[in-house]
Amino acid sequence: MAKPTGFLEFKREAAEERPFTERVHDWEPIHLHLPEERLNQQAARCMDCGIPFCHKGTILNGMTSGCPINNLIPEWNDLVYRGLWREAYERLSRTNNFPEFTGLVCPAPCEAACTLGIHDPAVTIKQIEFAIIERAFEEGWVKPNTPSHRSGKTVAVIGSGPSGLAAADELNKAGHSVTVFERADRIGGLLMYGIPNMKLDKKLVQRRIDLLAEAGIRFVTNTEVGRDVTAVQLQEQFDAIVLCTGATQPNNLPVPGRELNGIHFAMEFLQGNTQKLLDGAQETPPVFAGGKDVIVIGGGDTGTDCVATSLRHGCDSLVQFEIMDQPPLARAANNPWPQWPRIYKMDYGQEEAAAVFGEDPREYAIMTKRFIGDEQGNLQALETVNVRWLPPENGGRPKLEEIPGTAQTWAAQLVLLALGFRGPEQSLAQQFGVATGPRTNIEAEYGRYATNVPGVFAAGDARRGQSLVVWAIQEGRGVGTAVDAYLMAG
Repeated sequence: MAKPTGFLEFKREAAEERPFTERVHDWEPIHLHLPEERLNQQAARCMDCGIPFCHKGTILNGMTSGCPINNLIPEWNDLVYRGLWREAYERLSRTNNFPEFTGLVCPAPCEAACTLGIHDPAVTIKQIEFAIIERAFEEGWVKPNTPSHRSGKTVAVIGSGPSGLAAADELNKAGHSVTVFERADRIGGLLMYGIPNMKLDKKLVQRRIDLLAEAGIRFVTNTEVGRDVTAVQLQEQFDAIVLCTGATQPNNLPVPGRELNGIHFAMEFLQGNTQKLLDGAQETPPVFAGGKDVIVIGGGDTGTDCVATSLRHGCDSLVQFEIMDQPPLARAANNPWPQWPRIYKMDYGQEEAAAVFGEDPREYAIMTKRFIGDEQGNLQALETVNVRWLPPENGGRPKLEEIPGTAQTWAAQLVLLALGFRGPEQSLAQQFGVATGPRTNIEAEYGRYATNVPGVFAAGDARRGQSLVVWAIQEGRGVGTAVDAYLMAG
């Protein structure tokens, strides 16, 4: 145990962030970092529980609790407390291929399951994780995972998001020759183009990609499998294929007026913005929020990223719609520890919006009824109605009911749809002939990851549906093990 009385002596202290009104004018990282002495104190709060709920990821009440990749959290907390940073890095790297990503963008279900969180603020696990990997890079401890020998087996990984990169890393370490195909112009998938720069600095993503390339992984960009190269060609060239394409089909909002100009999917907005920044282009991105009344429909992480990006464009006004009720300030009776706490909080984007416009931009329990345009087909406004959720009947789902007399019209020249994703695009699955489920996910049993087509495997969001980065890494690691077993048995 780091320090038996640490959780009594030290209060939770998260690192500060750059001032809201400063950071909304640039794309630089928002997070600052604690000095070593205070990180030691934060690590000392870990109680090294007999049953560390933080380190085992599971789904409770529909949400993740604990760490899906089974990070050895109490062990590396103890090592950080004792100043043994290299040993802490070695423990961390046993379970996590990319701690710099999870240390910044993971919502930290480990902290939600921290035993200390029953009665006090949880240990700052994510903050310590990021500090360990950054110290490792600074000290030169992070080296390419180059295998000592090659197996002679070849693997194609389709998709370079977190699951694809984790799979490629594991298979390369096992000695197989791995080629990663990516249809975009840069490697990284959602890490590169789906998460804004201020939340995940692209230099960190490129730093890791360079290491993977140095270890022997071959990356092929601007290549869409199914168009630039066929499934049959890949099956002829490679001993195994791993589908890690993500769940990229966005949920639509098919209400009257959807065809108007000015209504865009969130990823179109975010990807276009990041592309311009990385290219160093001076012109505005293809979807630009500057000088517009912006409405973001959807209350998840992607919606928050749209809020933060719109602020940096210089929007005139900003509202975020959430169809669910506002969560309570504290855990409800039906949401006990160690479930993910469904409580009211403001993420970085809402905090920034409140600093700029004076209040949380979110409107709860509200539903869009129609979009309104001008004679040229350009969006001008949208109409909403407030809703209430009725208790489920006979064990079914809660019912949604519109509240009479609550119709309202909102000015909007830009609407961003951040309503989640249905599953992977179907053209690739059809080319390979792999079976898909009712939600269009590729069917492959968890743990085996094998599809109905011999030698073709699937992992990450393409298999499980939209989920967390940490689950994608977990599945990438798992499919790497499964493919290695398949190759070595053949």
